[in-house]
Amino acid sequence: MNRCLSLLVLIAGTAVAGAAPPHPVTNPNSPQMLAGSWVPNDPHKLDFNRLPRVPSEHVVVSNVRDPANLSKGPDKSKGGVNQHNYLAHHKGKFWLMWSDGPGIEDRVGQRVKFSSSPDGLTWAKPQFLTPIPPGSGPDSPHYATRTDQGFRYISRGFWQRDGELLALVSLDEAAGFFGKSLELRAFRLNADETWSDAGVVYKNAINNFAPLMLRTGDWMMSRRTHDYKTAGVHFLVGGAKGLDQWDSFPVLGSSSALKAEEPDWWILPDHNLSAIFRDNGGGGFLYRSFSSDDGRTWSPPVKTNFPDATSKVSGLRLSDGRYVLVSNPRPKHRDPLVIALSDDGLVFTKMVYLVGKRHVDYPHVMEHEGQLYIAFAGGKQSIEVLRLKLADLDAVKMPTQPLTFAAPAPQKMK
Repeated sequence: MNRCLSLLVLIAGTAVAGAAPPHPVTNPNSPQMLAGSWVPNDPHKLDFNRLPRVPSEHVVVSNVRDPANLSKGPDKSKGGVNQHNYLAHHKGKFWLMWSDGPGIEDRVGQRVKFSSSPDGLTWAKPQFLTPIPPGSGPDSPHYATRTDQGFRYISRGFWQRDGELLALVSLDEAAGFFGKSLELRAFRLNADETWSDAGVVYKNAINNFAPLMLRTGDWMMSRRTHDYKTAGVHFLVGGAKGLDQWDSFPVLGSSSALKAEEPDWWILPDHNLSAIFRDNGGGGFLYRSFSSDDGRTWSPPVKTNFPDATSKVSGLRLSDGRYVLVSNPRPKHRDPLVIALSDDGLVFTKMVYLVGKRHVDYPHVMEHEGQLYIAFAGGKQSIEVLRLKLADLDAVKMPTQPLTFAAPAPQKMK
């Protein structure tokens, strides 16, 4: 190893000793995704409770634990589900959507709700965005159960396309993940702030986040099929000529190298693409893949050194070119929720504690006028939003020593 590379690895303090920095073309197999003098050699030994904090404002938008919201179905004591939350800012307002249904979680009769806000903290009374799933209302004998005899909607994100706001939702049978009738649909925001069905976007598909536009003018979003556990993850490219005009490209190895779930992706400064995957195999680390041809082909997914609780993550390229990633990095625990920062979208060098001491998951992060807005679910039953200033996040200084768990105090001999 040359002297410069040795120094880089020493400064990074990463668990990937001797690893060359990642590059989408020249070094796509690098596992390095987290680095810093504060990172233990084994990132699973990072004491997340010792991460620095950042000031933020917090609001609960919807909470099915409230007595008025208790489920009418057989799972009455649970109160229902609030999850799969997504944010957008459109025509001077913030918009928030999420899955709302009986039981925990994604059962027959589940619908999608929405709310709007002038400032991201003061939210209007939630309303339904989607109708009742076909034949699956409260009067159905299958309501609030998990069966292929009934249907559910699942919230999938806001798509701002050609000046209008579309809400993407999936519709399928509610037995497992996912039913054979799976389809991705769009609802269009009307001038009176109601929503109308804009039709099917793609058959046999559920996305994870709304599409982003590529340099080609095409849009791209992830796709899982009803049999994705064997078919693997795909990416849909298109959407420019029509809502339903897409081509699907597989990520080879996403069902064999790992049990890929809930991918996210972003565009790197050189226009290469980086995608990350939750591993349902329980390994406790994120996987990463790259594309250098606008999503048509992908490098085999590689296990990184970025720890993960097997939960959903949300990444974003900021307006200044940097990147943030919000996730549950503590293995096997969806607690706490943290935000990590990267200059290049490849290696994250700062990690800051957001909220915890309870079950918090399924984040979605967006930027607006120097502030970050992070929507998340509390115990799958409340939809909550944090607002924090980027300047406050930038002011946070990371420790210079590894944040490992403190050794237990020695036991006195009896």
